[in-house]
Amino acid sequence: MSDDTFTDNAEQKRYELHTGGHKAVANYRKENGTLFIDYVEAPPELRGTGAAGRLMQQVMDAAKAESLEVVPICGYAAAWIKKNAK
Repeated sequence: MSDDTFTDNAEQKRYELHTGGHKAVANYRKENGTLFIDYVEAPPELRGTGAAGRLMQQVMDAAKAESLEVVPICGYAAAWIKKNAK
């Protein structure tokens, strides 16, 4: 969607996708060149819109830009990566 805004909220250790007046988040930890994705959540208003998937794509792009290995702890993140791995 054209109104998506992706940010890295480093202070709260989460990536955020702002869309349609709502926010989907991916909590993370960065340790020794590894990005651990602890939890991905979209509010009920965004469920079924693809917002969490768009957030995960942005997270993966950010990890690639920083040359981070990604380790999904969250079940959604793990399933998304398995389905969308290139």
